[in-house]
Amino acid sequence: MDEVVAVSGIATGGDGVGRLSDGRAVFVPRTAPGERVRLRPQSVRIHKRYARGEVAEILAPAASRVVPACPHYDADHCSGCQLQHLAYAAQLAAKRDIVLDTLRRIGKIDVPPPEVDGAPEQWRYRTRLSLVRTSGRMRAFGLAPYDRPGAVFRLADCHITDPRVMALWRELEQHVELLPEATVGVTLRIDRAGTRHVIVESPGEPWRDADRLRDAMEDGPPVTCWWHPVDGAARIVAGPETGFPPIGFEADHPAMDRVVRDWTVERLGAVAGIVVWDLYGGIGDTAVRLAARQATVVSVDADEQAVAWARLRPEVVSAGGSIRIIAGRAEDVLPSLPEPQAVVARPPRAGLHWDVALRLTSEPVPHLVYVARDPATLARDLHRMSVNYTVQALGIFDAGPQTARVETVVHLQGAV
Repeated sequence: MDEVVAVSGIATGGDGVGRLSDGRAVFVPRTAPGERVRLRPQSVRIHKRYARGEVAEILAPAASRVVPACPHYDADHCSGCQLQHLAYAAQLAAKRDIVLDTLRRIGKIDVPPPEVDGAPEQWRYRTRLSLVRTSGRMRAFGLAPYDRPGAVFRLADCHITDPRVMALWRELEQHVELLPEATVGVTLRIDRAGTRHVIVESPGEPWRDADRLRDAMEDGPPVTCWWHPVDGAARIVAGPETGFPPIGFEADHPAMDRVVRDWTVERLGAVAGIVVWDLYGGIGDTAVRLAARQATVVSVDADEQAVAWARLRPEVVSAGGSIRIIAGRAEDVLPSLPEPQAVVARPPRAGLHWDVALRLTSEPVPHLVYVARDPATLARDLHRMSVNYTVQALGIFDAGPQTARVETVVHLQGAV
């Protein structure tokens, strides 16, 4: 099958999308809108309603195409980035179109297209790096190609990762023999206090050489070593007890996360003296902002480590009774919470639990701000709640330059 495809847009995962000669949609990685590409015949995989393919030749490159900065992007087909071949303005346009198309197609919501808030740092922003183990007996770790399941290539450098994390990786790479024999993955992280974390995922016996590894890694701030059994909870096995939960959710782009939270709180307007729910509140970043505006905040999150750390934050302690932080699933604790006048919801990628969406729809609040990591689940939830809410504002934020990650924030007004 010798197919030439005209690429018309970028799909949610970052692949270019076009049409085969039979009319079937085809997804082609590393392509740009406006390009004509020839597909490798052996690469075309036909599914019931769509197809996937790989580029054999770019017949007409788009003006937005650039040379990727990272050599791993083309040479190793690194799966960590999806849009490095696009100029930054084209990346932002693609993310805007993805969000708007998803809201229209799934949510049946048509809104004026806003500008996408670009990131202040387009490179070297990510404070976390997750590596997987290569196959075979040798203890070596790297990243996975997008087109070869199970394969791993050795990482020389990741251009979207914080230099401090890369320095930690280069140091750790010299001492991988001190990791557990059965290690399947390693996550490296710099927390907001500057502490370095090595989180080892492995089955079987605990990590017994963690102290030796920590002693060997002297080039930089202290290291805290965590052992995360495959079927259990992570725990510290060497290094300082920082209290910060590095295995919990933390935004890939900390600077953009602050922008998103500031926009969220601004949309609520005056909150002094009212009760605000902060659902899926994590370590309390939004709750602290709301309390600073004299709101009474009830923050709920299922991650007990995140909640424990949030309760000890100086801003939370000094706020006295104006911030209440609850450990539990939102759908379980809602009946026990005081009635809110405003709600912030920042659910996981799966979106709102049905019981949460039902509660918010059946008893609408004047202001609801929904922060979404996945446009599709956002569109589904908005469609469910459209009976009692109208969209007041839409914000789109570049949560991961060079990748397909995008955060969407919707301000809804309830029919009360």
